[in-house]
Amino acid sequence: MRAWRTHRGLSLGKLSGTILFNASYMARVERGGQAASADLVRAYDDALGASGSLVRLHTSILEGVSLEALPKGDVANRGPHVAKASVALAGESEIQAPSEEGMSVPVRSDDGRIIFVSLSRRALIGALGAGAAIAATPNLSAAAAPAPRADLVASGADPIELLQATRRVLIDNDNLFGPHRVIPTVQQQIAAIKELRVDRRGTDRRQLLQLQTQYSELCGWLYQDLGDFRAAQHWMREALEASHMAGDDELTTYILARRSQLAGDMNDPIEAVDVAEAAEDRAVPRSRLAAVAATYGAHGHALRNDPLSAQRAYEHALELHAIMDPDPSSPWGVWLDAAYIDVQRAHSLAALGDHRAAAEGFRNAISRLPAGYHRDRGVYLGREAVSLARAGEAERAAVVGLQALSIAKETGSDRISRELAQLDGILDQWRTVPGVSDFRDALTDAVLRQA
Repeated sequence: MRAWRTHRGLSLGKLSGTILFNASYMARVERGGQAASADLVRAYDDALGASGSLVRLHTSILEGVSLEALPKGDVANRGPHVAKASVALAGESEIQAPSEEGMSVPVRSDDGRIIFVSLSRRALIGALGAGAAIAATPNLSAAAAPAPRADLVASGADPIELLQATRRVLIDNDNLFGPHRVIPTVQQQIAAIKELRVDRRGTDRRQLLQLQTQYSELCGWLYQDLGDFRAAQHWMREALEASHMAGDDELTTYILARRSQLAGDMNDPIEAVDVAEAAEDRAVPRSRLAAVAATYGAHGHALRNDPLSAQRAYEHALELHAIMDPDPSSPWGVWLDAAYIDVQRAHSLAALGDHRAAAEGFRNAISRLPAGYHRDRGVYLGREAVSLARAGEAERAAVVGLQALSIAKETGSDRISRELAQLDGILDQWRTVPGVSDFRDALTDAVLRQA
């Protein structure tokens, strides 16, 4: 990291101002006095034009690769500037994932607020105690165990069918237990797929590329749920590239729609609207994917504070849903129904400031949610609680917030935690109300303290 910075001619202070990390922390990392977080490594990589080499090197080290075995590089003879050359201090690694080592953790600060800090898994274990941290992250079921290429081939079963089945298990685990426990296995499956592609041709290779797209999209979704939007964007780009290589137009359309959803979570309304429109233009007329894209684009209009356009867009999405003639063999967007569109509309009403209507929308959606959508139920409960609090219904908000908190503790979902942190701040004005104080005490017990 230091070699890259000095090669670019940047002081610690200059780079600190660019990537918004503390210069003292950066200095300790460069001296080897403190472990680098995944967020810091990615920030260095992006700002210094390292083309992913720092991220891949960091990932390799975290996974236990011997330092002596890592490829050596010399910056002295590399290109003079990011715009003119791609510098690679370390050789390319097969593992291209941003590490899951950095975790966004809610913390009760000294002044009473809930804030989010980035901790390495190592630091988190130090804070909780190794026993508690291990107990908090049990292994996935045997069906979702890592599957390197050799194991897939040696099993005698069709590797592609095994990878497809494993993905379904991983999705179920995510819905029940949250992304922290699923991400490492997803990334191992991606590595196995890339190995399998080496000696496959024709239909098998195309199917592997489709699987790589699906796993990369899943990884993007998991990081999105964790609130690590930079990593989510990385994996969505990986998914889009793989979908083009697979030549699967429907899959490419789905990835574009998902990118619109990610842009909405990142409060980027222009991106959300533009990408949604691109996805709808690509979608087969009267298809489910056209309705999915229209739904996400509608929220982009709400983020632009354009209620009329948002209302028209949701009406358009519902019309598409009513007349759609979905391909029964298509797996994309099968969760889309009128209730899903309604809950997205409730999310948009909250963004537009109509909190009572938003709370009612979330309540109706929760009542129609399938039993398996455990984590999503927590997200909607959290959003309902925030809407109730903003509408002045503090006690009802606290009751619903406690329900969401229970699911947040089970799943580790950053989306739920951030809704609860927002709720905590709103309810501060009613902190002496018994139900509110119960919620805030429970939230304090559930998060780390500033220390």
